[in-house]
Amino acid sequence: MAVYAIGDIQGCFDQLLGLLEKLRFDAASDRLWLVGDLVNRGPKSLQTLRFLRELDVVTVLGNHDLHLLASAALPQHRKRRDTLQQVMDAADGEELLDWLRRQPLLHHDPASGYTLIHAGLPPQWDLTTARECAAEVETVLRSDDYQDFLAAMYGNQPDQWHEDLQGTDRLRFTTNCLTRLRYCDQQGRLALNEKGPPGSQPAHLKPWFAWPQRNSRDMNILFGHWSTLGALDAPGIHALDTGCLWGGTLTALRLDCDPPQRITHDCPTLQQPGQK
Repeated sequence: MAVYAIGDIQGCFDQLLGLLEKLRFDAASDRLWLVGDLVNRGPKSLQTLRFLRELDVVTVLGNHDLHLLASAALPQHRKRRDTLQQVMDAADGEELLDWLRRQPLLHHDPASGYTLIHAGLPPQWDLTTARECAAEVETVLRSDDYQDFLAAMYGNQPDQWHEDLQGTDRLRFTTNCLTRLRYCDQQGRLALNEKGPPGSQPAHLKPWFAWPQRNSRDMNILFGHWSTLGALDAPGIHALDTGCLWGGTLTALRLDCDPPQRITHDCPTLQQPGQK
């Protein structure tokens, strides 16, 4: 059995099929782990969700997946650049949305030691704290009150972890870390508006994984979200968003071999940065 972790798909369904063909993926025996952002901006979010739901994949939620859930429940959050209406209009749209909101924000596999997230972890969090905080958001998303959370999800505050964070502030901070984080400062203050490659940020910021004192340094983390970072394999860190949507590649990392093996599929440019 082969296990592959795949980077941000964002509705690029044809490119996903091309990568799986290159992998000679066997749905009867192989497994897929997905770093989230299954949908949006690419042309085939609906086909992507239908296909992945039937495959019984392991996936975590990304910011675009949460945005789909919020857009379906709260039309005021819809954006002109989105390509999500196809999901909301589909006959099976409600079933797909229900499946999506029951996916985790963090997946940890004790057997392999890998932890799957979409974006990042603040330096104060170890695995135990990350799992506990992710589970709190997951519980709310799977509850009958999930729309209340989605209505309060957007925003950049609070921007620093404190053990005594409660309620919406705690849930929003957790969601921002796990689905939006790229940079933070030495005290763990999130810089959510910084989206460029390392070297483009203000001097007081570093990528979340670059702070040597972070409490997650003993973990083996798979993540996406950061197309301008691109491919990165460092001790305990594997970045998988290689910009499929923007004309880069769609990446799979085979996890059941040592060292893990990268396989990529070239992608056409489906959107330009800043395109409306």
